[in-house]
Amino acid sequence: MLTSSQMRPQSTRPAAVAGSWYPASPARLEREVDDYLARTERDPGGEVVAVIAPHAGLMYSGPVAAFSYRLVSGRRFDLVILVGPSHFVGFDGVALPEAVRFDFPLGPVAVSEPDAEAMIAASPLVRRHAAAHAREHSLEMQLPFVTRVLPDVPIVPLLMGYQTRETVEELGRALAQSLAGRRVLLVASTDLSHYFDARTAASLDREVIELIERFDPEGLLAALEDNPQHACGGGPTVSVMLAARALGAREAAVLRYADSGDVSGDKSAVVGYLAAAFGTFSTRAPHSSGSL
Repeated sequence: MLTSSQMRPQSTRPAAVAGSWYPASPARLEREVDDYLARTERDPGGEVVAVIAPHAGLMYSGPVAAFSYRLVSGRRFDLVILVGPSHFVGFDGVALPEAVRFDFPLGPVAVSEPDAEAMIAASPLVRRHAAAHAREHSLEMQLPFVTRVLPDVPIVPLLMGYQTRETVEELGRALAQSLAGRRVLLVASTDLSHYFDARTAASLDREVIELIERFDPEGLLAALEDNPQHACGGGPTVSVMLAARALGAREAAVLRYADSGDVSGDKSAVVGYLAAAFGTFSTRAPHSSGSL
């Protein structure tokens, strides 16, 4: 019997923000990403199960995202799970693309169809939804680093619609169930507070960062329910934290915090960016808090 992936056309999801949010030129993109990675601090060692990385334009969030991807550079993973929020399409549950690959300046990025099908089988909340992925940048903005530090590793791109408690907890459970025993990197794609002045943003973001550093997904979910302005990808972050803990992560490390004003110079209305990791670290990861 043919699986649903074998029956679907072998389509490609076009790049949505190449040439605007990140360079469309492969050579320029490689130089920019490599420069950000070169500015990061050393690897704390140990096992990395999951990371948090922001998803703004590369010039703004790239210097922060690089801290997360520096940890996984040179490590072996069989699969990268990208979990981010849907900014343009509202829907219940979690969306997979119809496409079997994502177009990208550094070469097409394969979607692992067997693992996508496993996610559908693991939860009734996970389904195909091509329109949700068409314009979305939250997952695409992870590809400059994923393709550079983990070349040829396939992805499973998951977009969360309405970030309800049911969806957040169910996705965490489904990820843990379907990925048990695998060498997988989970990536939570999120920015923090949006368009407050830098001092207010730092105060709001500090609440989120402290809960992440304590590895407290339940506390973070409660905080997000009280104030959804904390993070646009708060739900995906909690799901990844729940799954990472179930898959063996025991520690959290905050690697870097900054805001968009650090690049633009405008501190009157900023977006907060965070890099963090979850795993079992042989030495304590450096906490580089930027302007926090």
